[in-house]
Amino acid sequence: MAAAPKDPAEGAPKKKGKGGLVLIAALVVLVAGGAGGYVLMKGGHGKAGGDAAEIAKSKPAVYLQLDPAFVVNFQDDTALRFLQVGVNVMSHDPEAIAAAKEADPEIRNALLMLFSAQDIKSLSDVKGKQKLQAAALGEIQRVLKEKIGRPGVDAVYFTSFIMQ
Repeated sequence: MAAAPKDPAEGAPKKKGKGGLVLIAALVVLVAGGAGGYVLMKGGHGKAGGDAAEIAKSKPAVYLQLDPAFVVNFQDDTALRFLQVGVNVMSHDPEAIAAAKEADPEIRNALLMLFSAQDIKSLSDVKGKQKLQAAALGEIQRVLKEKIGRPGVDAVYFTSFIMQ
């Protein structure tokens, strides 16, 4: 013998309201998906014709190691000091890397002059090294701007930094 449900409302599930809730959830998902698709499709083409810098940054990064490492001496208050810096250049523009290879003597000269003008106090902390890194980027971009008409290089990385 099957037991009868104690409460008649307990045996029959209520369907009222669940269909409307599913419909609303489906509409929310469709609207959010459509809005997301629009943003993704429109995101890369926000400017008419596209900006050359944005197009270049969509390409993979290319690195150029400036070999050999830079070695300069600079005067301290008490002694003659030496600085050895390994430098890598990063760009999303392969043409800029090719131009940097061709302009290697000019870039090396500019960086040697920059590095030899430093003092031990300014390079003793992280902020001083970051300032020197930004100045090195500026020097490389200046040389490349003369050669190809644009800065071309996006970043400079110090791969070694030895002061003695």
